[in-house]
Amino acid sequence: MNRNARRARAIAIAQAKPDAGTATLRYLMLAAGATAASLALLLAHLI
Repeated sequence: MNRNARRARAIAIAQAKPDAGTATLRYLMLAAGATAASLALLLAHLI
């Protein structure tokens, strides 16, 4: 019983980790896109 619960928890953690990684990667990509867009707008205004 205890071993099965531990295994289930390990599987749940292993399944949850990639989701967190993709979420952080998506957030970083979104932030990079926003900064690139704002820089492009600034450059367009300066030129």
